[in-house]
Amino acid sequence: MKVTVIGAGNVGATVAECVARKDMVDHVVLIDIVDGLPQGKALDMAQSAPIHLFDTRITGTNDYADTANSDICVITAGLARKPGMSRDDLLGKNAAIVRSVTEQFVAHSPNAIIIVVSNPLDVMTYVAYMASGFPSNRVMGMAGVLDTARYRAFISAELGVSVRDINALLMGGHGDTMVPLPRFTTVAGIPLPELMEASKIDAIVQRTKFGGGEIVKLMGTSAWYAPGAAAAEMVEAIVKNTGRVLPCAVWLNGHYGQEGIFVGAPTRLGSNGVEEILNIDLTADELALMQHSSDDVRSNIEALERIQSA
Repeated sequence: MKVTVIGAGNVGATVAECVARKDMVDHVVLIDIVDGLPQGKALDMAQSAPIHLFDTRITGTNDYADTANSDICVITAGLARKPGMSRDDLLGKNAAIVRSVTEQFVAHSPNAIIIVVSNPLDVMTYVAYMASGFPSNRVMGMAGVLDTARYRAFISAELGVSVRDINALLMGGHGDTMVPLPRFTTVAGIPLPELMEASKIDAIVQRTKFGGGEIVKLMGTSAWYAPGAAAAEMVEAIVKNTGRVLPCAVWLNGHYGQEGIFVGAPTRLGSNGVEEILNIDLTADELALMQHSSDDVRSNIEALERIQSA
């Protein structure tokens, strides 16, 4: 089993390390356009194997030929937003990057499963899907796993309970229009509203929505530990064919009233990638939030199309 991680920055390197340390695949390939960067990081990780006791081989490269016959690809490549750069600027530049790396990768691994981490997540997943020509079950985005992790971490800190006992669900796009669902959040099976006041739940929901921005304000750059671990959790579910149900950005085709769009929904993952998109009964208010979030994703796709046609 071979996994390629595209982009050797903080997120990509963390994905590679997390996957390697799980010792569940034979080979992890870290690829980047910067000469020496993926090679150096891969060598450093490989030298940690005797300490962490994993046998996964890790290599770094600048050549897509070295990614040939990969089973899974995690795309983290892209630019961070810089001062003076508009959202449209970032959207256009990252779309060009994601399209390019996807085309180069699939030329060597036509049967792989793609997990997109690059931002803006939902739109970049759409770009990778269109560029790959893959069926929709083999392209997905990592967003809900990260957002749910943040949500659970905040709940754990507030209640003083173990994160192991918290199950939670979020849907919708990745960003401030995401749809956390307290009604489907439990602590050891106990519904969250029975353990926490509505005002505190609302505060945690808002903090979750802007969780990435909070880290950027603190460090001046985006997060990488939690995003990297989240992508690795998705890889594990696919590699081990566990049937885990995780919130992922997936191609909705009539689900929740949405058509032809990548948006977060509860997804059963396995060896075929997206094995099933689960349908749950949402209230009218929850469906309205889901619609609002999906509309936001569509507006970004429309903005990208305008940029590309200009």
